[in-house]
Amino acid sequence: MNHFLTHVINPFFYWLAWVIIPLIVEVIPSIGSYFVLLHQERKKKKLVEPAIWPDIVLIIPVYNSEDSLERCLQSVNECDYPNDHIEVYLVNNMSTDKSFAAFARAQEKYPSLRMNWLNSGQGKSRALNLAIYNSKGSYLINIDSDGYLEKHALKNMILRLENYPEYTCLTGSILTRPDKIEEYKTIKARLFRRIEFCEYAQAFLAGRNFASETNSMYTLSGAFSAFRMSSIRKSHLYNTETISEDTEITFQMRYIQKQKVGICVDAIYFTDPIEGVNKLYTQRQRWQRGSLEVARLYPQSKLRPWRFAKDTNIHTLLFDHTFAFPRMIWYLALIVLMCYGFSSTTVLVSMGVIFAFYIVCGYLYFHIAQHLLKPFPETRAYYKKQWAIVALLPFYNFVVFFIRLAGIINSINTQSSWKTDTLTREADKFRVAARESLGRFSDAIKKFRGLVNNEDKYYEQ
Repeated sequence: MNHFLTHVINPFFYWLAWVIIPLIVEVIPSIGSYFVLLHQERKKKKLVEPAIWPDIVLIIPVYNSEDSLERCLQSVNECDYPNDHIEVYLVNNMSTDKSFAAFARAQEKYPSLRMNWLNSGQGKSRALNLAIYNSKGSYLINIDSDGYLEKHALKNMILRLENYPEYTCLTGSILTRPDKIEEYKTIKARLFRRIEFCEYAQAFLAGRNFASETNSMYTLSGAFSAFRMSSIRKSHLYNTETISEDTEITFQMRYIQKQKVGICVDAIYFTDPIEGVNKLYTQRQRWQRGSLEVARLYPQSKLRPWRFAKDTNIHTLLFDHTFAFPRMIWYLALIVLMCYGFSSTTVLVSMGVIFAFYIVCGYLYFHIAQHLLKPFPETRAYYKKQWAIVALLPFYNFVVFFIRLAGIINSINTQSSWKTDTLTREADKFRVAARESLGRFSDAIKKFRGLVNNEDKYYEQ
């Protein structure tokens, strides 16, 4: 009996816990989404251009965008969407640099582009709402000022909205700029940002594309998204109480207005690659905290755990937040297992199997993404060159998981803010706190020794 337990039952439950569960929760859905996206491509219909292109309002929040604003407006001017059907609102979010001078130069360069400058109070959501109050047109599109649009992005976005009336809003595909990535001088810096490029490509062209196909989009991208003006005017507009206003407006569209939210994969917006590890740390924490804030603001009757299988919003909240601490224990418990008699070989093999599955999923998504980039030969060629880097994505995501976990912990103890502590700053705080704790511990030991010594002297007397 003991032999049966040792050689059959224990290994069975080990593999159930460490391999089968991750396989069911993450790997199998990833493989399923691959085949769904293949089916989507086969049944894709030909889009029909409207006889008259509708008027659109383009909102660009501006905050210290002196260096990037002209390039952003140049991309709008160079888009193949007719300028006489575009009205641009640049909403200044209390900039302290020469962003207005960049706007003035752009006005002189692109006289056919109708541009308006508005001053807003602090906060991106307030800036967006101010522009919405002042805008007219059939569609509302917002983009960030620190990147630029691909030439066909606006036309592709409107074309999809015109041909798919069931969608009330769409997000574009966000990619990091290949030219900026290759400007970094060291191999390490370029590798880090190439991994980020692959992450974005797979997240939008595969991940959100699948969510769009299954009507399970969790959040629109704040960098580039489009709305029917009729729908945005029926909403509560952008929420000013959260740092994740994009997720909140998505929840409004899905749950309050009962509308479909999707993606236009061939509407591409290029943004700068991440500046460094500190920036990645604050960015991912902000995203994590923001989704928790939206869940708190949203009516709790809509977010019931038993709707896990049917509602991707609940699935995302449970998996990213509720399961975060068990997943952390899952990782750290691997070390403990070796202390309980499991060989290091068994533990390492099981981890290898899991990461091998993740890598396979990465290459399935890679195949989908490079296929969807066919209309953009330069971007596709760059992406295809990164085929070897796809194998590193599971390890990158492993690190990002702990950053997001820190975001959950910090959301408990600190107030929400766009300006969060960097990794360096938090490390400094930890060192100071550790020194203080060790100092108090050392003082306590000294006091204890003093008491013991005094008692010894007393008994000697």
